[in-house]
Amino acid sequence: MRLKPIWLAAALATVAANFPLSADAAGASAPNLTGTWARYGGFSRRGVDPRYAAPPPGKMLLAPKYAAAYALRTKAEEASDARGQPIAAPGVDCLPYGMPEMMSAIYPLEILQTPGQVTIIAEAMSQVRRIYLNEMQKMIDDVAPGYYGHSVGHWQGDTLVVDTIGVKDSVLGHNEMPHSDHMRITERIRLVAPDILHDEITVSDPVTLLEPWTFTFAYKRMPHYEMQEYVCENNHEYVDDQGVTHMRLHDLN
Repeated sequence: MRLKPIWLAAALATVAANFPLSADAAGASAPNLTGTWARYGGFSRRGVDPRYAAPPPGKMLLAPKYAAAYALRTKAEEASDARGQPIAAPGVDCLPYGMPEMMSAIYPLEILQTPGQVTIIAEAMSQVRRIYLNEMQKMIDDVAPGYYGHSVGHWQGDTLVVDTIGVKDSVLGHNEMPHSDHMRITERIRLVAPDILHDEITVSDPVTLLEPWTFTFAYKRMPHYEMQEYVCENNHEYVDDQGVTHMRLHDLN
């Protein structure tokens, strides 16, 4: 038997480390996530089995400069909500939620698992993100900033590990977390029961966060649900009980 040169063996090992087995090659270890999913227990957590509930989130530790601005915005939002005049947020301003907030599943999510790619579609705003499997992540400077960033993933046993960069800094994060263009989102997506899915999300940002922040979303499979069209044409108005139309948006500026 002819032995491979040492340099070739080392090169093959490097390739294997950077390009893990695809879902097809991983075989039974890569579960099929295709289907429609809703937030497990909704936002009330009523009827949730504690064995499969999402664990409590970690604490978001913002750098002092951002923590002060965040506290001021939160206070302004609370006062505005009390007056019945909520401050414009992406959803009510007909803008996509972007990453990672689209994964909060305000409305159902659909996952399509195909060779080389996992596609996630949110019913809210008809948002679409694509996770490219077994590809090297780009350099941040090479990614055009967008709402969903650039996502690459690979399977580690039964867990889909996803790395996302390139979310533009105007897109507020989970719980309206501010971030810079250096934010990185790491997801560990796995089935914790046949029809219960967890997405553990860790957000790191050397500019706005003192340490990485981890939180988890849990979903339940909806085998008979068909995704609906969601087009946000004009969500700026509401009609009161007297039939009078009012504008519900205003800006902090």
